[in-house]
Amino acid sequence: MSELKADLTRLRNLIGDAFSKTGSLLALADMESPDPDRLQRALEFTGEQFERATLELRRLCEQAMPGTGGYAQRPRLAAQEIVGSVEMLDYTWLHIRINTLLPHCRYQTPAWLTDSIHRLLDGYEATGRQLPFYRNRAALVIEEYSDIDNRTIYDQDNKGWKAVSNALKGRLFPDDNQYDLGLVLLSRRSRDCTTHISVLDMEDLGQFLASYVTGPIGRNGYFDL
Repeated sequence: MSELKADLTRLRNLIGDAFSKTGSLLALADMESPDPDRLQRALEFTGEQFERATLELRRLCEQAMPGTGGYAQRPRLAAQEIVGSVEMLDYTWLHIRINTLLPHCRYQTPAWLTDSIHRLLDGYEATGRQLPFYRNRAALVIEEYSDIDNRTIYDQDNKGWKAVSNALKGRLFPDDNQYDLGLVLLSRRSRDCTTHISVLDMEDLGQFLASYVTGPIGRNGYFDL
């Protein structure tokens, strides 16, 4: 159990560090007119600390479950439906649905988004299905469903879409350099706060976009082919 105790100690320290950062937020809240940039940095840094603790707790919950042959013997759990889903469209186009909008990435890519995509892909393969691998030029299409009421990040360059390509490179395509991967960012007005990620061969992008424009909304809140 020494390994478990060490991991729990590390988790306690992470949570303690995260909680201590809330003191800075309270101090700013006591100010009559806190500096907006300073407040934003404090909020994002505090969020980063809690994010690290959440990911570590997620890992420990999977490994420390009793009755699995000892600590660190439990296999990784499949992603829950609340996180999202993975499916194949037209046999060669991979569609990933994330049940939330893209987070802000002012200082770094969001680790929880990368981790969640990894888990969705792991869960897909765990059912015996095979993920496609796009060896030539691939296209990555990321589309958010949102409206003016639930949209909090308006500029595309402020959204954490880089976490998506980082999670997929080496898994679905060799790398994400500008010659091997094309990127398309789209938005659709909808009350449904979701992010839809599609990966396909670049030569199919024209057909994909034509289906996107003319196709009806499908069973997953996405267009049918």
